[in-house]
Amino acid sequence: MKLQRNARTKALAIGAMALVGSLSLSACGSDDNTPSSSASGGSASGAPAAQIACAGKGQLLAAGSTAQSNAIDIWKNAYGSACSGTTITYGGGGSGAGVQQFNQGKVTFAGSDSALKPAEVDASKAICKTGQGIDLPMVGGLISIVYNVDGVDNLVLDGPTLAKIFDSQITKWNDPAIAKLNPGVTLPDADIQAFHRSDDSGTTDNLTKYLSKAGGGAWSYPSGKTWAGKGGQSANGSAGLAAQVKQVKNSISYVELSYAQTNSLKSASIATGASKPVAATAENAANTFAKAQIAGTGSDLALTLDYATKDEGSYPLVLVTYEIVCDKGNKADTLDALKSFLTYTISDNGQQAIGAKGYVPLPKELASKVQAVIPTLA
Repeated sequence: MKLQRNARTKALAIGAMALVGSLSLSACGSDDNTPSSSASGGSASGAPAAQIACAGKGQLLAAGSTAQSNAIDIWKNAYGSACSGTTITYGGGGSGAGVQQFNQGKVTFAGSDSALKPAEVDASKAICKTGQGIDLPMVGGLISIVYNVDGVDNLVLDGPTLAKIFDSQITKWNDPAIAKLNPGVTLPDADIQAFHRSDDSGTTDNLTKYLSKAGGGAWSYPSGKTWAGKGGQSANGSAGLAAQVKQVKNSISYVELSYAQTNSLKSASIATGASKPVAATAENAANTFAKAQIAGTGSDLALTLDYATKDEGSYPLVLVTYEIVCDKGNKADTLDALKSFLTYTISDNGQQAIGAKGYVPLPKELASKVQAVIPTLA
């Protein structure tokens, strides 16, 4: 089943932009991006308690994508305030670790910025006794190319240049390839310090998919969760990368937009072949999400994203975080709470709550498909 790519696409784009158009994208929060360990009853940035339908009780254990950690914090605080009988513990650790823990039966659900691979689906059948793991898109985001270069406030980069920077083929900020994209900008004669993820990461997977599609052949490695480029330095998690760029002069890296905002980091615009470079904003990412296609079958809603888009105002470096759950064979003692929590997160209130923190509310047509699957979980 695919999202329609006809007149409905235009309407979907408008609807997605409308969801984010009124949301503040200013930097917020503190520099501490460490997820809390459980839901609390404190002030929540989400739906009022009366709008969250609680069901079931107990503890929901989860782990995985650090790109969605800030979103999970918002959701679990709101849900915990409304549903005192349930706590949500999210361990982070990266998409690779999350999927691994899910397939070991250690967590109720996992967050992954990459859809399950066939081998991972096969492995999930041992845990989902009567079913298998499926991908439910829940958190829309964009990968911000963050940088720390004195005197440079509006950096423009493109696919081939980024591929060469992250593979140590371009090593100076005043390299002719960067200068050509930034006429009139004074670029320093300084070494580029590129940072990449040390842990297996769905954000890395999405970035390298972009480099493979839009890099003009400059990225010679297969896309994947494990970093393959040459040179550079590594850090753990999105928070680790953001902290390094904030501290190290002449550095560059890639993090989900909420981490760029929380740490007050500058984000590069991307030259895609459109009439002008595309800024890293939720509105521009929404244009790309509106044209996504569903690649999964049945209740699996894995998406195909166009990383090489040249459409006006469409930011190409997007990612979606999936909540990995069993379609059948979920543990009976946490099933009701799991369905209740996921129902809140995909609701208009849940999506708008994280939109205010730099995420991209999913288009309503896609959200409705997720909403239809959740009650069928068994």
